[in-house]
Amino acid sequence: MTEREKWAALRKARLYFQRPEEPGFLVSETAEGGPLVPVFTSLEGFARFAGACGWASTTVEDLVGLLPEGVRALVDPLGERPFLLDAATLRDTEGADGG
Repeated sequence: MTEREKWAALRKARLYFQRPEEPGFLVSETAEGGPLVPVFTSLEGFARFAGACGWASTTVEDLVGLLPEGVRALVDPLGERPFLLDAATLRDTEGADGG
């Protein structure tokens, strides 16, 4: 699977994240990566990271549309291959699925 094909398949994947009291995201400020929202591809991975708490989920495509300007998602931060996700990443791969 090429890199473009991987990103195209990921567009519809469901991600899980900690639900704050107010609508939005819990954003972590990092020294090197800037503001990040930790998100997870499984409930199990999310539970290992956050423990017992409120959660929400959405698709990758919807997530990048909802993130505040300048905020990126860190996918599976405790996993074997964590990666950063933002709107530019998905825009750059739109041609992979014909979209």
